[in-house]
Amino acid sequence: MNAGREHASPPADPLRVLFILTYYRPHTSGLTIYVERLARSFARRGHPVTILTSRHSRSLATRERDQGVEIVRAPVLARISKGVVMPTFGLLANRLVPQHDVVSLHLPQLDAAGVGLRARLLGRPSVVTYHCDLRLPAGALNRVADCAVRLSHRMALRLSDRVVTYTGDYADHSPTLRRVKDRLVIIPPPVEMAAPDPDRTMALRTRLGLAGGPVVGMASRFASEKGIEFLLAAIRQLGARYPDITVLFAGPYENVLGERRYRRRLQPELQGFGDRWRFLGTLSQSELPAFYAACDCLVVPSLNSTESFGLVQVEAMLCGTPVVASNLPGVRQPVLTTGMGELARPGDAGALAAAIGKVLGNRAGYIRARARIEELYNTDRTAAAYESLFRDLLASRRRRRA
Repeated sequence: MNAGREHASPPADPLRVLFILTYYRPHTSGLTIYVERLARSFARRGHPVTILTSRHSRSLATRERDQGVEIVRAPVLARISKGVVMPTFGLLANRLVPQHDVVSLHLPQLDAAGVGLRARLLGRPSVVTYHCDLRLPAGALNRVADCAVRLSHRMALRLSDRVVTYTGDYADHSPTLRRVKDRLVIIPPPVEMAAPDPDRTMALRTRLGLAGGPVVGMASRFASEKGIEFLLAAIRQLGARYPDITVLFAGPYENVLGERRYRRRLQPELQGFGDRWRFLGTLSQSELPAFYAACDCLVVPSLNSTESFGLVQVEAMLCGTPVVASNLPGVRQPVLTTGMGELARPGDAGALAAAIGKVLGNRAGYIRARARIEELYNTDRTAAAYESLFRDLLASRRRRRA
């Protein structure tokens, strides 16, 4: 099941949906990919869709249309760590909220409380999707920003009609989500990944010179919460057993917001690996299947609750690549649900090396049928669940008015 099989004819009663998040494409993160897939799926289903987000780069248009989705970007006046200050964001929300039937807020987001209040006052149902906790780097200014974001989140959650999260596992371990259990809805995330083409996979391996030892992949932003230093240490430990082991890192790795100091700290060690650590940059959707298939396993060594699932795990599994993931609430669910990988204690390089070695030593034993994974995770299933939720909220509101 995939996005291409969704119906394109307009529904009899289309929903006008306003999605709100801080960063949208071309910024790359699990959150932006999630909203992009969900918004485009709603547009394919015939629903008018608008994205309200930040104009995080001056090269971006303040308004544009992409694959049926209207994108409105608020100018950025200043940046605070990973966040942005947008003086006109509230004015745009004042205009857009009344034009839509339902508001879909995606946290973390500093402006969430203001939007949630507008939705409540204007009689529009609001649904908060809680993607993960926010943890800013150390520093006095970041502590102030962190307090402000937490307060905004708490108010937005209180004002919302429903709260969506990926897994019950993450919800059970989140102090924030435990406060809203009466309004909590579990919806698996949208996942899309074409089956890899063997010729393209072989061409990639040849171009990168991967004919020798095993290949470990990581698909992520270069960020401190991703645990990259522990993967570095684990690969060093595996060096005696696999002297030709190579790491392929797909994703933004230079000038990542809020992560320059972290990158500088790890740079000497990265240089010590030479060609055994390759940065591929941000790959397009058409390039990712060959990347995943070229890897013998994918590693997700995340450290804390800023990671709540890891979409890349399922993407790799759909390409026939097993996974080693941190044993964190939510993050461990793809491996536990499919059996297609191993878990390792977060922040433990020895445990990570052991899990990677176990998968590399019996890779074929972890492979599962693609069809089974598609049944569990796909964009159509996610969009249908959101659509049903939105319609139920609107129907409930109409009944109360009647």
